[in-house]
Amino acid sequence: MTDPARERLTVFDAGGAPTGVAERGEVYARSLWHATTAVLLRSADGTRVYVHRRTDTKLVMAGMWDCLAGGVLDEGETPDACAARELREELGVTGVPLEKLAVVAFDAAALGVDTGPGTGPDGLRAHVHVYRAFSDGPVTHQPSEVAEGGWWTLDELAARIGAPDRAWVPDGLYVTRLLLADLVR
Repeated sequence: MTDPARERLTVFDAGGAPTGVAERGEVYARSLWHATTAVLLRSADGTRVYVHRRTDTKLVMAGMWDCLAGGVLDEGETPDACAARELREELGVTGVPLEKLAVVAFDAAALGVDTGPGTGPDGLRAHVHVYRAFSDGPVTHQPSEVAEGGWWTLDELAARIGAPDRAWVPDGLYVTRLLLADLVR
């Protein structure tokens, strides 16, 4: 298995233009801008969202909760390809259409957000390519990525996201709150 810290990622400027390549460990440690994907998996009828907890062995934000399957774009990878790959790798969901909703700039330092151990002095900085997909599964966790998960209604998600009894992935929390503004009506 490849060391995740050694994976090569495309690095971007704050405006989203590619500027070079660096290893993931360096990207995190130096708070370099990079690109990620985030896929909101909703049930086929749109009433539920799949929520999961990251494994305790993740390089950053270990053991935290999220409702977005996603990850960093590898060197030369497109956002569409990364979104499909991450949905397949993390939740085992394949063959479903992905709808791109937005690209959200997440700058932890500018937002006053602590992204925790393993991240640099200015936290994570990412251009998050946000997608959604509709499927009832089956959902199959990749053991190295997801520790547990399940379906929540939109109301449950709105009530429980960011609650003190569950540590949430900071960029996922930020993006999900933006999405809930449009989802819960």
